[in-house]
Amino acid sequence: MNSLSPTTSSRAPILAGVIYFALAFALGFLLGTARTLFVQNVSGASRLLGVLIELPIMLSASWLLCRTVIRRFAVAPTVTARAGMGGLAFVLLMLAEILVGALLFGRTPGQDVALYRDASYALGLAAQIGFALMPLI
Repeated sequence: MNSLSPTTSSRAPILAGVIYFALAFALGFLLGTARTLFVQNVSGASRLLGVLIELPIMLSASWLLCRTVIRRFAVAPTVTARAGMGGLAFVLLMLAEILVGALLFGRTPGQDVALYRDASYALGLAAQIGFALMPLI
């Protein structure tokens, strides 16, 4: 028998989306910092090469986080619940990216969006979309 009440189970995708975002964002922030400091600055590798090294690690970790969060919050195996979880996590991730860009790098939201013309940023966006779709898989 499920110990979650109907109210709690209807909120499961929201809670799961927030937690999924927070865990992935924290990990991504750490990996992105390591990529920038060590892979790019110390080794002299390009940003694109650094992103290509980071992406499989981040996507694998996101997959594990997603599975864990879905189980922990008992997110229903419906398209609506899983898309809600992934969609919310994606929106929060994009807002956090804009906030970090503004606070740490002094970029406007428009400047942040313009970065996606660069291949390394476009790959990062593709991975973030993959992150958002993982609850549906």
